[in-house]
Amino acid sequence: MSEAHRVVAILPSDDLDASERFYQRLGFEVVSDHGDYRILADGRGWHLHLNRIKGWPRKIEENPFGLYLYVEDVDAVADRVRELIIEKGAPHAKPWGTYEFAVSDPSGTLVRIGRVIE
Repeated sequence: MSEAHRVVAILPSDDLDASERFYQRLGFEVVSDHGDYRILADGRGWHLHLNRIKGWPRKIEENPFGLYLYVEDVDAVADRVRELIIEKGAPHAKPWGTYEFAVSDPSGTLVRIGRVIE
């Protein structure tokens, strides 16, 4: 894999501190802080940019954004955010061939964490 060839999500957030704390629980760390723009990574391939947008979202349930974070040890990540998991009993196998769970970030972004079932 080439570092020069990748995609990074840029998410809007009205409260960067709350978003940063949330993503740190998932395993991210701030690698660059530019005030209203923060760059996060986990050191193993996950990258995420947070952009402060005042008043975003107007209503949390209207946030259309979502992320899927692939990770080998889904249960270890789930243990760090157990009380935030949306679907009771998750993580578990899904009919589409993943073992996953979902949480919502402070701005209402749906975040699924999972792995492909071999």
